[in-house]
Amino acid sequence: MQSNKNRVKNSEVDLTETVVKIQRVAKVVKGGRRFSFAAIVVVGDGNGTVGHGLGKAKEVVDAIAKGVDDAKKNLVKVSVTKNGTVPHETFTKFGAAKVLLKPAAPGTGVLAGGAMRAVLVAAGVKDVIGKSLGSSNPHNVVKATVEALCVIRDAYGVAQQRGVNLEKIFNG
Repeated sequence: MQSNKNRVKNSEVDLTETVVKIQRVAKVVKGGRRFSFAAIVVVGDGNGTVGHGLGKAKEVVDAIAKGVDDAKKNLVKVSVTKNGTVPHETFTKFGAAKVLLKPAAPGTGVLAGGAMRAVLVAAGVKDVIGKSLGSSNPHNVVKATVEALCVIRDAYGVAQQRGVNLEKIFNG
């Protein structure tokens, strides 16, 4: 799960919203079927802050609004390099969804599909190679991608944790 050290207050950032999936859900009752909608939403500032949420309502617009509110409650700060890529390769799982992220050269773009792409673009990652393995369920792929971004450590954080200078990390 996401660690609390990466959490961000939603009042601090200007966010863009992306709807990943809208699903129509039917409940069978005595008189027929009752339809409602579930929306998976990703929000981010394009500068290392991203969040995901789920909203359910009888109308699509209300479901999206609830999803955005939920996503704003789950904002996390992630490590993105100056070049707009991830610092190192990472592999995470959430449920049956497995996500692999690799750094890419400048100009590569976001090579990822579907739900993973929405999370990476919202986080502000510009060059990355991503592969979704296992389940393609958008709920779990979004959660696995956010988790993959949360476990990434930048050089500055590693240097602080080890109690050494940043030059010692790069020079060996």
